[in-house]
Amino acid sequence: MKIVTIIAFLLATPIFSQQLSPEVALQLSTLPLKCMQQEFPNKLGQVVANTSELQSPKQLHPAFYGCFDWHSSVHGHWSLVYLLNKFPNLVNKSEIVQKLQQNLSKQNIAAEVAYLSKSHEKAFERTYGWAWVLKLQHELDASNQPFAAELSKNLQPLTDLIISRYTEFLPKLVYPVRAGTHNNTAFALNLAYDYAIFSKNEQLRNLITDSALRLYWKDANCPLSWEPSGTDFLSPCLEELALMQRILPSDNFIKWTEKFLPQIFPRDFALTTAQVSDRTDGHLVHLDGLNFSRAYNFYRIAKPYPQLFAHLKTIADQHLQFAMVSVADGNYEGEHWLASFALLAYQSMD
Repeated sequence: MKIVTIIAFLLATPIFSQQLSPEVALQLSTLPLKCMQQEFPNKLGQVVANTSELQSPKQLHPAFYGCFDWHSSVHGHWSLVYLLNKFPNLVNKSEIVQKLQQNLSKQNIAAEVAYLSKSHEKAFERTYGWAWVLKLQHELDASNQPFAAELSKNLQPLTDLIISRYTEFLPKLVYPVRAGTHNNTAFALNLAYDYAIFSKNEQLRNLITDSALRLYWKDANCPLSWEPSGTDFLSPCLEELALMQRILPSDNFIKWTEKFLPQIFPRDFALTTAQVSDRTDGHLVHLDGLNFSRAYNFYRIAKPYPQLFAHLKTIADQHLQFAMVSVADGNYEGEHWLASFALLAYQSMD
């Protein structure tokens, strides 16, 4: 009863903290926790080859059927593993671990591998969902929690398949996707690159580096003033900037940035937070995610360059504070996924 009372109180309280506290962590954990095994409503990204494939979300995706869509389910699982890695004594830990173990079983992941191995599903969740699988694998591999080793081993076959998908697809990608939504190429390469570094996968790291240079090296004058588009949850300019920060030596990155996004250097640079007119609209609420994604990219860019970019941290703080009040607002359209983006912002401060 005590845990229920605490969670009910937290859910009723708007949350913001400059650092991820146990109280904020608990509130954020409740959002993926309550939807990771909620089958409906559900949005399937399915290509149907014949009537035998007309099955329920849970039958099609026994590991990742909750939280409205496949990718949101994957990053909801990441959120919970990340939170337990940060705060091993969360009061709802036993429930989290039980649900993680139930969903990420060897049998369930084998079914996900079988689904993604269909010849007509090679583009399933390309490349957004792919990236989140690697992010989840990264978090499980990095964990010292007793439950994590088995789940990491269970997930690895799906991760291996995703890596093979990257290896096959990236050389074919002549032009990057610069959208502010799921198909954004730079976002997926950012998460994949982090996993490649952590896992010491030099082949994947080199593939991403070569692809990024091929796709983005000649870019200049990114039109940040054109952002956001109406339903963005990613900033095309900032995701690309963050990718090039990862792969370029420091001096080269600064020189490239001077051509690509010169407007961020002046200390009076400002960026207005994105406004959401209707949080019950599943597309318009994307803009809450954009505020989080701007925050995590600005934190990441500012940290190694305090003399050049300290002012970007202030902008990141403003975006994080503005967006946090809407994370747990009672609307499933945002609650099924926004906690993960809030946590990306907090993680980028580490």
